[in-house]
Amino acid sequence: MIRLARVGARKQPQYRIVVIEKDRARNGRSLEVVGTYNPRTNPASVALKRDRIDYWTSKGAQLSDRVQKLVSNAPTASVSAA
Repeated sequence: MIRLARVGARKQPQYRIVVIEKDRARNGRSLEVVGTYNPRTNPASVALKRDRIDYWTSKGAQLSDRVQKLVSNAPTASVSAA
């Protein structure tokens, strides 16, 4: 599954977008970090490794609801490098 893992100080959330087994804890050991999300900037900053997200989804990984929204709303300029 591809989902968010919270990092950062108390009341200052930042998130990593990680590939992790569905049964593991939110911040448990992940297979790979495929992006970051910082909701505290204006506008919120999202950095994605699109090629790795595509790779993992081709292997059967499912996106969480929030990550699905982040991927669909993120600009596709990073895809042109692939």
